[in-house]
Amino acid sequence: MTLENAPVERPDRSGDAQPGEAQNRRKIVDLIDDIKHSADRLASDRTSRGDLKILSRALRELRYAFKVFAPYRWRRKVTVFGSARTRPHEPAYQQAVAFGKKMAALEWYVVTGASSGIMEAGHVGAGRDNSMGLNIMLPFEQDANPVIAGDSKLVNMKYFFTRKLMFVKECDAVVCFPGGFGTLDEAFEVLTLLQTGKRDMVPLVLADAPGGQYWKPLDDFLRNTLLPQGMISPEDTSLYRVTCDLDETVGEITHFYRVYHSMRYVKRNLVLRLQEPLGDSLLESINEQFADVLQDGRFVQRGALSDEKDEPELADMSRLVFHFNRRSLGRLRQLIDAINAGELR
Repeated sequence: MTLENAPVERPDRSGDAQPGEAQNRRKIVDLIDDIKHSADRLASDRTSRGDLKILSRALRELRYAFKVFAPYRWRRKVTVFGSARTRPHEPAYQQAVAFGKKMAALEWYVVTGASSGIMEAGHVGAGRDNSMGLNIMLPFEQDANPVIAGDSKLVNMKYFFTRKLMFVKECDAVVCFPGGFGTLDEAFEVLTLLQTGKRDMVPLVLADAPGGQYWKPLDDFLRNTLLPQGMISPEDTSLYRVTCDLDETVGEITHFYRVYHSMRYVKRNLVLRLQEPLGDSLLESINEQFADVLQDGRFVQRGALSDEKDEPELADMSRLVFHFNRRSLGRLRQLIDAINAGELR
């Protein structure tokens, strides 16, 4: 028997915890052991010093970022992307300030890259108490803005990939204001993750200043070039919203959570947690008009599943449970929209 396949003796750390809690703790211990075992294998793999430095720094960055965000996971967050070069007198900056202010009033945190421009504007609107930051360390233009500088909710990161992971993992909505290469990269990263199901569904808004035309040519390109050539599906255009209206930007986010709360895969089923139960007629209409997203079976409304015991705060919510085909993500977004609207059009 090799060391890699040998059984590992682990201490019982469950204490006097309830069975579900003890099981969850054991799973955590197992995962930490897996991380340690992977690290041990790096020596036998003869991993280079350069590769080890990347792994070490990435792990340390993520560990610290998880620690910073953990106390705030109970509250909704919107990630705001946009140019660091936008000046305070420009309409897009003012729109981002107004957006941050409105979201803070709704008790949302505003998460940005913590630098100047649109990132600063989002924090100016939200205020320090309602702002969180993920700053990238660059030799130019990326000092933390005065609103978030020195705050305990600010994380400084070396790698773009760890930073983007945190931006997307920790948010409940994404708003992209006009920006350069980085903003376009972030917008398409989120869109790709939503389209492929690598990120739970969230609203994505491509927002502009009043009367602005920054995102419209891109939207035209997606609809008039990619779509006719079959490179995206018609329903993929439901994964994002283009607007230059502030109220529409805020409304797109808040309406997304009017009835829908969150989603979770439990074994083969997708579970949508709902803040109010669906009416019988709406449930029947969903079964008729969204049967194409099912691998098999039907949509069933029920209470919490036994595997959801680790989230007792959601136990009282209704569930829409179905065997999702895991391909039709644009249609999944359309389903969530129908649930929030309370009807099928």
